[in-house]
Amino acid sequence: MTDTNGANDFIHVFEPGTDPARPPLLLLHGTGGDERDLLSLGRTVAPGASLLSPRGKVLEGAAPRFFRRLAEGVFDEADLRRRTDELADFVLKARERYGLPAPIALGFSNGANIAAALLLQRPEILAGAALLRAMKPFARAPRADLAGKPVLLLSGALDPIIPAANAEELAGQLTAGGAVVEHRVLPAGHGLGQADLALLGDWLARI
Repeated sequence: MTDTNGANDFIHVFEPGTDPARPPLLLLHGTGGDERDLLSLGRTVAPGASLLSPRGKVLEGAAPRFFRRLAEGVFDEADLRRRTDELADFVLKARERYGLPAPIALGFSNGANIAAALLLQRPEILAGAALLRAMKPFARAPRADLAGKPVLLLSGALDPIIPAANAEELAGQLTAGGAVVEHRVLPAGHGLGQADLALLGDWLARI
């Protein structure tokens, strides 16, 4: 069963899970994606998990995103902070509506960046996060209590968008907050490959 109704005016899809032992996944697409972009990925790496997948409300041309940017790799941090709170409030309402525990965020690119922002700005919203090709969302990160939260960060050594040092700084910020961070750098670019899926599926099975 899928549900595409809006809650807190986010267009979204909800697919109820069949395995109550698996935490739900909050699927957060990259620039130009939509609420259906990561559904097949979610089903593949976490079979039986409930899937909650909103569409970003910011348009860059015709491409949906979760927050504004001023240029490639330069974020509008005022908009990011507002959109992070907006997404956090949506997750809380969706949890109540669908009867869900705190989800694990699974985000790619722009979706991974706002998932990282959720961890740092509203840490109570997520049980953990898988951040695929993420960069640090804030120049100065808020202090967050992330004690024990599992985080997987998958970076590409050949990624033309995200400098290696930036991803390392994000891993450091999350670790400083107490998160249990597993950071893997793959011989890949910005796109995802089979190695990402294998690592992601293994990590989700372990947490």
